Amino acid sequence: MATASESLDTKGKSFAGHPIGLSTLFFTEMWERFSYYGIRPLLVLFMSAAIMDGGFGFEREQASAIVGIYAACVYLASLPGGWIADRLLGLQKAILYGAICISAGHISIGISAFLGGKVTFFLGLVLIVIGTGLLKPNISAIVGDLYPEGGSRRDAGFSIFYMGINLGALLGQTITGFLGEKIGWHWGFGAAGVAMLLGLFVFATKRKSTLGSIGAEPTRHPDPQVQARTEKIIKISIAVFVVLLALVFILASTGIITINAEAVAQSMTYILVGVVVLYFLYIFTLGSIETPLTVDEKKRILVIAILFMAAAVFWSAFEQAPTSLNLFAKDFTQREVFGFEIPATWFQSINPLLIILLAPVFAYIWTWLGQRNMDLSSPAKFALGLFFAAIGFLFMIFAANEVLASNGQMKVSMLWLVASYFFQTVGELCLSPVGLSSMTKLSPRRFVGQMMGIWFLAAAVGNLIAGLVGGHVDPEKLDQMPTLFTYTTLSLLIATAVLAALIIPIRRMMKDVDV
Repeated sequence: MATASESLDTKGKSFAGHPIGLSTLFFTEMWERFSYYGIRPLLVLFMSAAIMDGGFGFEREQASAIVGIYAACVYLASLPGGWIADRLLGLQKAILYGAICISAGHISIGISAFLGGKVTFFLGLVLIVIGTGLLKPNISAIVGDLYPEGGSRRDAGFSIFYMGINLGALLGQTITGFLGEKIGWHWGFGAAGVAMLLGLFVFATKRKSTLGSIGAEPTRHPDPQVQARTEKIIKISIAVFVVLLALVFILASTGIITINAEAVAQSMTYILVGVVVLYFLYIFTLGSIETPLTVDEKKRILVIAILFMAAAVFWSAFEQAPTSLNLFAKDFTQREVFGFEIPATWFQSINPLLIILLAPVFAYIWTWLGQRNMDLSSPAKFALGLFFAAIGFLFMIFAANEVLASNGQMKVSMLWLVASYFFQTVGELCLSPVGLSSMTKLSPRRFVGQMMGIWFLAAAVGNLIAGLVGGHVDPEKLDQMPTLFTYTTLSLLIATAVLAALIIPIRRMMKDVDV
C-alpha cells in the first residue's frame, strides 16, 4: 500500500523535489522558531529594564534565571509532549493544539502591556512552554515519516527543514529585536505573536491537503482495553498537571506565595542532575533484570553518560547568548555604525546566519573525511565542539577585562562578540548534529526513546546553569564579568581535555560500534 507521502508525490505536488508535506512543516516551523527566538533575547532586557523604561525592573540575576527556567522547561516539555502525541492525540493534532497554545501565549504577552501586567506576561510564557512541548518534537517526527524509505533523501529533507529553523531564528531576532529596542518592548513581542499566528494558519489550512493521513492517528494498542486504560492514565495525568499548575500560578499571582527564580533554577538543576544519575544507575542494575544488558551495551550506555556530561557543559556556555552575552552587547559594546545604533538583540542573529552559511561546509568536511577513512568519532567531534566554544569565550575574557580596566567607561568593539559567536557556532556544528545521532547509534534498541529524553535533559540542565550565571553582567558589578567568562572558558577546556583523553579508550571499548 502506498504511503500518504507517496500518493501526494504521484499527483505531481512537490516542494524542492521533496514531498509537498515538507512545505507545510517547513513554514510552520519557520514561523514558530521566528516567534520563539524572536522573544527570547528580549526577555532578559525587558524584565531587567527599569519600570520607567517600560520593563519590570527585576534584578539581572533574577531576570536571567527566569530565562534559564523558561528555556529549560521548553526542552523538558518535549518529553510529555511526545508521549501525549504518540498515545492520545496523534502527531498532527498535537502540533495543531501546540500552535494554538503558543499563539495564545504570545497574545497573552502582547496584552500584558495593557491588561494584567506581570500576570498575563508570565501566563503567556507558561502557555508557550506547553505549546512548544506539543509542537516541537512532533513536527520533527512527521518530517521523518514523510520518508518511509529513509536514506539520503530523508537526510536531505531534514537539512531543508533545519534551514527553515535557522531562517526563522534569523528573521525573528532581527525583526523583533529592532521593534522591541527601537520602538517598544511590546511591539517586538507583538511581532513574534503575529509570526506564530501565521504558522498556525499555515498548518491549520494545509495539513489535510499536504500531509494526508501521516501522523493523523496515535499509536494504538491492539487490545482495546489496554488502549482505553492508557488514554485514561494520560487524561488523568494532564488534568492533575493543569490543576497543580493553575493552583501554583494563582497563589503566586495573588502574592500568597513568593517564587524566587534563582532558587527554583538551582533546585531544578540539582533535581535534573540527580534524576539522570539515578536513571543511569537504574539502567545498569534494576532496569536490566528482565533483559540483562550485555557487556557491550553497558559500555555504550557509559559512553552516553560521558557525552551527556560534555553536552551539559557545552550548553551551559552556549545558552548564555540570550543572557550574559546579550547584556554585554547592550551595555558594553560599541554598536554604532554610520550613525545607526545596532540593536543589542541583533547579535543573536549571528549564530543562525552562520549556521545557514557553514552547515553545508561542515557537511562537506565530514563527507570528505569519511571518504578517506579519516572520519572522527563522536567523542572527538564533541571535544572539538567544546574546544571551539572555549575559544569563543576566551575572546570574551579579553573584552570584559577591557571594560573593567576602563571602570566601565569604555565600550569595546563589536568584533569581540562577532568572534565569540563565530567560534561558538563552529563548536555547535561539531557537537549538536552528532548528539542525537550518537544517542540512536549507541542506545540499546529498547532504550532509544529514553536516551532521546536524556539528550533533552542535557540541554535543559545547560539552560538552567546558563540562566543562573548569565545575570553576572552588570554595570554596577564589573568585576563579575571577567570571572564569569574565565570560569566558563575553564569549564569548557577541562571538559575538552577529559573527553580528548577518553577518545582512544572509548574507541577501543567501542571497536565494533560506529561512534
